[in-house]
Amino acid sequence: MAEGQEVQWIEVTEGQVGQRVDNFLMSRLKGVPRSMVYRIVRKGEVRVNKKRVKADHRLEVGDVVRIPPIRVAPREAVREVSDNLRDLLVGSVLLEGPDWMVMNKPSGLAVHGGSGVKIGLIEALRQVRDDLDFLELVHRLDRDTSGCLLLAKSRPALLALNTSLKQHQMNKQYLALVGGRWPARRDFVSARLDRYDAGNGERRVRVDAAGKVSRTRFAVRETFAGATLVEAEPITGRTHQIRVHAAHAGHALLGDDKYGTREGAQLSRRLGLGRLFLHAASLTFPEPTSGRPVQIRAPLGPELEAVLARARD
Repeated sequence: MAEGQEVQWIEVTEGQVGQRVDNFLMSRLKGVPRSMVYRIVRKGEVRVNKKRVKADHRLEVGDVVRIPPIRVAPREAVREVSDNLRDLLVGSVLLEGPDWMVMNKPSGLAVHGGSGVKIGLIEALRQVRDDLDFLELVHRLDRDTSGCLLLAKSRPALLALNTSLKQHQMNKQYLALVGGRWPARRDFVSARLDRYDAGNGERRVRVDAAGKVSRTRFAVRETFAGATLVEAEPITGRTHQIRVHAAHAGHALLGDDKYGTREGAQLSRRLGLGRLFLHAASLTFPEPTSGRPVQIRAPLGPELEAVLARARD
């Protein structure tokens, strides 16, 4: 049973200014799925200053939010954070500022719940860091990608960091292990990308002349028998961009069950690779208050280091 068995009246503080009503509710209703949050807002059970609002309504200081009693069947509830996940998240914080945080996201953990995922990183972290009134993702990483993930701890920081992202003031560099020998002269891949429905509700991406302009910089870091470790820097920020661009270049990422090849899957098994080899190795961004550059690196996990060691043998 989810919490929230009585009507709650919550006054909005400075740290919550500009937050959307749906995100405000998600941070307070532990175990309540997002679909139910949208439902109670749509039905008018959530009020701001005694008035009905939409899910995207932005809150202001002094607003009083009415949250109705909520009952959630166990099968619907967002999973509570386990002790193991709590310890993993606490140990994954790379650096934290007054209004931002960078985590080394574990592979296999979605950044947020939905589509059959009971709990994602943001929902789990809100449970772990209940000292924070505001916590939002600045950008996303694929579920199977590990590495640097930036979060904002205040609405002004989120706006500033989103602006930096849109103005290309944020630099992300990834490490990827791809099949075959990547040509040293192939330093850019430019191919338009389009999202489509794979037929089972799964969204995928393909190269399509009618798609969005997409560009990725690649640089060879180390060459092995049958594989290459490359550094990838997405100039644009499309879904699955690095994975699709690498596959388009004829060198799909190892461990990629969406865009990989049969040969790549065989090599992955030989190397003992049980996940996608894509890691957000470094992140540079302007600190939202001072504007000074912040650079953070996330070390490769031991399972990926072991794969590289086997590739060198």
